Amino acid sequence: MTKTIVLVGMMGSGKSSIGKELAKKTGLHFIDTDIEIEKISKKKIKDIFSTKGEVFFRKLEEKICKKFINGEKKIVSIGGGAFMNKNIRNIITKFGKSFWIDVNKDILINRLSISNNIRPLLNYKNLNKSISEIINNRKDTYIKADIKIKVLNKSKSEIVNKIMKFI
Repeated sequence: MTKTIVLVGMMGSGKSSIGKELAKKTGLHFIDTDIEIEKISKKKIKDIFSTKGEVFFRKLEEKICKKFINGEKKIVSIGGGAFMNKNIRNIITKFGKSFWIDVNKDILINRLSISNNIRPLLNYKNLNKSISEIINNRKDTYIKADIKIKVLNKSKSEIVNKIMKFI
């Protein structure tokens, strides 16, 4: 492996937990860009959205992705919307290998309905509709990832093992 491994996919798809497990198994460093954004801004993402807006957040997200997706051997989990940014996709193409963690809508609804992490793009009063709209808006872009990892009833370790076959 000579490139940065980049995990992409919907919020709640398990990118962070899979990334941590993959890092343990490979001995590589793990970076979660959402955590890095919160460190740099000293604010939660939901607070950035509510005070500065999504456009500000997306510019900060691009800056963080450029910093960490640099071809060094490591694992990077990017936010669910980051892959929608063409500049970020170009960075990944140049310096990384992208893995789309593709989780079906029902699993996402279940995970996000019980998560303590508030996602600013979700309408929690109508989670099904909200998630469906986001999936529909993003699926044609997510499919541009180098490798698709379909998650059905696979355990985290099974997903990690599947990714390991490609790196």
